[in-house]
Amino acid sequence: MDANIEQAGTAHWQRNLWVCVFGSFTTIVAMTLLLPFLPLYVGQLGVSDHASIVQWSGVAYGATFLTAAMFAPLWGRLGDQYGRKLMLIRASLGMALAISLIGLSQNVYQLVGLRLFTGVLGGYSSGSTVLVATQTPRAQTGWALGVMASGIMAGNVAGPLIGGVLPPLIGIRMTFLAAGAIIFVAFLATMFLIKEEPRPPRNNAAARRGGWAGIPDKRPVVAMLVTGMLLMLANMSIEPIITVYVATIVRDAARVTVVAGLAMSAAALGSILSASRLGKLADRLGHLQVIVGCLGVSALLLIPQAFVTTGWQLVGLRFLMGLSLGGLLPCVATVIRHNVPEHIAGSILGYSTSAQYVGQVAGPLAGGFVGGHGGMRAVFLGTSVLMAGGAVFTWLSRSRRRD
Repeated sequence: MDANIEQAGTAHWQRNLWVCVFGSFTTIVAMTLLLPFLPLYVGQLGVSDHASIVQWSGVAYGATFLTAAMFAPLWGRLGDQYGRKLMLIRASLGMALAISLIGLSQNVYQLVGLRLFTGVLGGYSSGSTVLVATQTPRAQTGWALGVMASGIMAGNVAGPLIGGVLPPLIGIRMTFLAAGAIIFVAFLATMFLIKEEPRPPRNNAAARRGGWAGIPDKRPVVAMLVTGMLLMLANMSIEPIITVYVATIVRDAARVTVVAGLAMSAAALGSILSASRLGKLADRLGHLQVIVGCLGVSALLLIPQAFVTTGWQLVGLRFLMGLSLGGLLPCVATVIRHNVPEHIAGSILGYSTSAQYVGQVAGPLAGGFVGGHGGMRAVFLGTSVLMAGGAVFTWLSRSRRRD
């Protein structure tokens, strides 16, 4: 991409942004709406034993993220070579088909296979991040990616809520078909409304120096891969144990799930509210500075969470932590974009997505192990140490170039 285009963005960057936000929101909703009723659907598909239902539900849910992590770098590289819009068209049409077919599953093996298939074909939100990062004016990249992050997080919040409301009204299978139809609308919007700048002729010398060899200074990029993984690990190490933790501080058993739900929603709400604002702040002050600050503040906020005595204290602290974490992912993508050449931006952002999925998988495992052997407080304190370590590592890995 020409340097002037990188600074000024494309003429259609705002329209592209809002189409990408809509498409990312709908695809994330479709990937998460099955959370409330997945065990019920597994039961409908012929699994009757309680332990087997739990096991197959976990396998089916995690299958999508496994294949998504494996294929994200590939789709990013193909986007670099053949165009980012083409990857969004592929992802939206593929997911519309896969999600609809899940609603037609006849047994649990088909369900797991189609969830794996969804991860292979997906990647709309990560592809949108690449498109927005490369087509937005440099001075507004943080804000634009913050808006993108808010749409993605809103999808993560709305998906389970919609999944709890629709099945009793229209049935589980029709819920999947309806989700597929909405994603098809996103496909049409992507096809006809997104305008991508014509790609410059491929530079064979640059292509040969693709991947890591083409990055002038690898330190900030490595730091961003670690930061993205730490963010997801921090979230996922704590959220699975929140309900158990709340049960130790809330005496009324009937209120445990309510308080736990509020604590999870408070963190997500805080992130949605802060993502675009922190992105705009990072555009002015510097993205690495905001990342270090966010990691440091979240590390401090984790400490009192280990010593709360009431549910409302935990909810309030989780909201504040959500505010501090909201700007991390957009800033991570922006720093990567500013420190890698145009012809490999998609590939490296794909690796960033994979690193985040690694955090999503490792987080629950680490949280469960530490919580089981060291107690609930150890999970919060251990995560605090990791976040503080990430802040120090990011600060020390600053590039000599401006981020």
